[in-house]
Amino acid sequence: MEGEVPKEIMIEDKTTSEQMRLIQELDKKHKGIIFSMINITLIKYSFQKNIAAV
Repeated sequence: MEGEVPKEIMIEDKTTSEQMRLIQELDKKHKGIIFSMINITLIKYSFQKNIAAV
């Protein structure tokens, strides 16, 4: 898959399981990027929630 341009997939209307299936089809690099973005979002949300509770 090296050198190939990934095809664009719109997943906004897919179920969570379908989104995960599509993510699993990505190469290791792109999966890592997606999961890093998810982790950053969850950490930010948790941090904001904890700060709001103070």
